[in-house]
Amino acid sequence: MDSTNWFLESVGALTRVDWFILFSTLAGIVLYGVYKTRGKQSSEEYIKGGDSKWLTVGLSVMATQASAITFLSTPGQAYTDGMEFVQLYFGLPIAVIIICVTFIPIYHKLKVYTAYEFLEKRFDLKTRSLASGLFLVQRGLAAGITIYAPAIILSAVLDWELRYLNILIGILVIIYTVSGGTKAVSVTQKQQMVVIMAGMVTAFVLIVNALPDNVTFGNALTMAGDADKMQVLDFDFALDDRYNVWSALFGATFLMLSYFGTDQSQVQRYLSGSSVREMRMGLLFNGLFKVPMQFFILLVGVMVFVFYQFNSTPLNFNPAGETAVLESEYADDYQELQDSHETILQEKQLVQKQYAGALASGGATANYSQELSRLRESEENNRQRARDLIEKADEAVETNDKDYVFIHYILNHLPKGLVGLLLAVILCAAMSSTASELNALSSTTTIDIYKRYQSRERDDDHYVNASKWFTLAWGVLAILFASFVSLFDNLIQLVNFIGSIFYGTILGIFLVAFYFKKVQGKAIFTAAIISQTIVIICAVLHEFVDGVTVLPFLWLNPLGAVLTVVLGYLLNNGNRIQLNNDN
Repeated sequence: MDSTNWFLESVGALTRVDWFILFSTLAGIVLYGVYKTRGKQSSEEYIKGGDSKWLTVGLSVMATQASAITFLSTPGQAYTDGMEFVQLYFGLPIAVIIICVTFIPIYHKLKVYTAYEFLEKRFDLKTRSLASGLFLVQRGLAAGITIYAPAIILSAVLDWELRYLNILIGILVIIYTVSGGTKAVSVTQKQQMVVIMAGMVTAFVLIVNALPDNVTFGNALTMAGDADKMQVLDFDFALDDRYNVWSALFGATFLMLSYFGTDQSQVQRYLSGSSVREMRMGLLFNGLFKVPMQFFILLVGVMVFVFYQFNSTPLNFNPAGETAVLESEYADDYQELQDSHETILQEKQLVQKQYAGALASGGATANYSQELSRLRESEENNRQRARDLIEKADEAVETNDKDYVFIHYILNHLPKGLVGLLLAVILCAAMSSTASELNALSSTTTIDIYKRYQSRERDDDHYVNASKWFTLAWGVLAILFASFVSLFDNLIQLVNFIGSIFYGTILGIFLVAFYFKKVQGKAIFTAAIISQTIVIICAVLHEFVDGVTVLPFLWLNPLGAVLTVVLGYLLNNGNRIQLNNDN
């Protein structure tokens, strides 16, 4: 298929079988969630989810984190930058162990509905409100992104406006989240994880089988390694490098500790466990399997890269970008780049086949490797020039096309029928994570804000209904944000960036609550305000002010946490000294 026209022709890429698989899967999950949670529920069942076993807890935790962004953006990340992104998850097992030892027993003992209830018992109401407010801001933004990600996919398939797709997807998720609450989210996530993993394994097998006959899986890994796609560990310490072992063990550990220990969208998943043991087992299950799963998804992206060394690619994977520039005054310049791009691709494919033959026969490969490196550099130079032209043609169009790589492969190279399955995979992931987020936002708003500031106690049905209305309200807000969000470096990095701005401060509050028993509410509240202000300033300066380097977003997590802990301790001691002097 001509790479310039793949977007316009992609509607025809779906057969009736694809449509049947796609919509029957999505409709089946929604109806199953509504069916399993039919009937009247108490506020504990609706908000907390009842007594779940460890496998349900573990799959629910994993499905909440594995959003559409994971399956859309991560393969594109690997296609461009290789396997190094997996280092982000090295801090997860450390964080999970700490949470199982410290956080879970306290949450279970206090019988809390949300993590932030504990903060009022430990400090005061204003600290609880601050932490829950920070969570609501960052998770509300993230919910919009998880709706926006699958909207990109359907936009590429149907050639529909993104804003209408944001509304459609948001409504689909709201239906069963409002109807069934936390229980509906948990029971549907098991089915969604089955669909997700079956689809990704199928895609991996098909990609490997689609490689030339003389390219074994081992040889494919060698080719990827030769292109610097297989480097997993980077021990070079550099603050401006987002992904290395040190940023993972320090920055990412704080990120994971805050995400799984204080983010209500995750805490709510394991609070539904029937006992401390079930909660711990479920979380440990996620900690054990999340890193291999993420490694596998990245490996899918690497295999897509190898596949495209033997097959043609568009000059820019974002179809909207190509359409915009070809309809502008820069169309002739872009066409020249496309012609050059096709010439480079043909030459690269020829050398790649020779390289594959040498690998298969055990011959010398050094010359082929050097030539391929030169051709890939020329190809990337063309791609950069193409991005510059697209930006000149329309500044509103995203030139970074990482998030479109995997969907391009799905639409153009998967067998009929399996296109629908892979689209169902990504949309199932979107539904599961978005539902969890809306459910957590609703629970936090109901328990930590609405119920806490009510002047009088209401009956149980009132809070169930209030939670449903808040779910609907947050769903509408998420749709509105999704309608205006634009791509960052890529979607998965945007989610982590937003979380990193707030997670450090929230984690710092909880660390003080758990481990610094003498620090009081006034000190930690003031410390959190100061810390959050500093983190926001650092993030803005680093990401949006040219020529200013402060800290990459992963390091904002330990910065916020350490600042909050240290300032809280110092302010508390200062207050104690002042009180002693007054006496």
